[in-house]
Amino acid sequence: MALVGANGHGRWHRRVIGRLHDAGRLRLAALVDTRPIEPEPAAPVPADTRIFTDHRAMLAEVAPDVVVICTPPHTHLPIARDAVAAGADVLLEKPPVLSSAEHTELSGLLASTGRVAQVGFQALGSAALAALVDAVVAGRVGTVTGIATVAAWQRPDAYYARSSWAGRRLLDGRPVLDGALANPLAHAVMQCLAVAEAVAGKPVAGEPGEAVAGKPGAGEPGAGEPGAGEPGAGEPVEAVAGEPAAIEVERYRVRPIEVDDTAVLRVRPRQGPPIVAAVTLAGEDFIPGEVIVTGSAGRAVLEYPTDRLRLPGDDTFREVPGRRGLLENLLDHRADPGVPLIAPLARTAAFTAVLTALQEAPDPTLLDGDLVDAVGAGPQRVLRVRGINAVLRRAAEDGALPSEWGVRWAVRPWRAAIPAPFPLQETTE
Repeated sequence: MALVGANGHGRWHRRVIGRLHDAGRLRLAALVDTRPIEPEPAAPVPADTRIFTDHRAMLAEVAPDVVVICTPPHTHLPIARDAVAAGADVLLEKPPVLSSAEHTELSGLLASTGRVAQVGFQALGSAALAALVDAVVAGRVGTVTGIATVAAWQRPDAYYARSSWAGRRLLDGRPVLDGALANPLAHAVMQCLAVAEAVAGKPVAGEPGEAVAGKPGAGEPGAGEPGAGEPGAGEPVEAVAGEPAAIEVERYRVRPIEVDDTAVLRVRPRQGPPIVAAVTLAGEDFIPGEVIVTGSAGRAVLEYPTDRLRLPGDDTFREVPGRRGLLENLLDHRADPGVPLIAPLARTAAFTAVLTALQEAPDPTLLDGDLVDAVGAGPQRVLRVRGINAVLRRAAEDGALPSEWGVRWAVRPWRAAIPAPFPLQETTE
């Protein structure tokens, strides 16, 4: 095992890897970072772990079986390309890639090498999400008419000073897209797409041994090959449940950044109800992140960061404990390809299609003046949009964009049509 990007969020991965290293499930052979390795008391670096500043040198000298990639989003594809070409399976932080073209390229490389890629949408391993999906499939919410998410977080000035790519749309001519929708609140969007899979009745990740989208099942030719039957290895999946046909988005910012820190996105899938994501990093009060499924029999709400769930008929939220770790799942899949990956690259195609469209969107609108107040000082100063929590809640609960009910600062949404298999077709103001 090797970890590329060992500092920052990579320290979280080091803690996960450390537990598995101590349990004998893997050996941490190498850490890679361009800066000196930061200490992590909960996961000391094993004495025989080698340290590198360049992932290519590490791949050549260590030849790891698995590489965890936790680097800036715009570096994911080249590092994953090198790791897969060197014979490694990868656990790739979200967002996995930044365009459908990159997604297609990486999928093709996985197919040609027989390697697999798991994407770091760890909330997909939640037992609470599984309970919500089961309830939707069982008809607990009736006919689903809408899927939405709402989240209100805060990020201080220091957050946007953390790196050269923070808050950037482009860096050295390459897309970065470090906005609320693409990076910190990407989990909220992906959770909604996971529910859309269930509503459409065509989940991407098949059962062990089941053929998926033309892939060999148990007993069929190729079924015993590495990764056979697993989306993301072998031929690319031809159709994805929840596949977006169009998006509409209003994007805003409260700072001199190039991307959104506040956004309301509506995705119109080819099958199933619309999906609305209403999120901000300039919230008044903290909303951890809710996935709201509205149907003819009531409304279900999943607070995805805390794994709390409320179904129609429930008086309060209940905690649904249990998460399957993505790295553990990847190791299980390597030992037995009949164990499906939780978050294979193929399952993220719809998410990447949304990012592809957002690349063409105009710059987010600046909110300032009496709309914004400041709390704190120095690097920990936080900017908040007055009344934003109420606006986002209404958007999520009604499925409507702020401009559609006359919010005074709302701007006309940007729209894009997305034909299969996800290239951006056109944009209109």
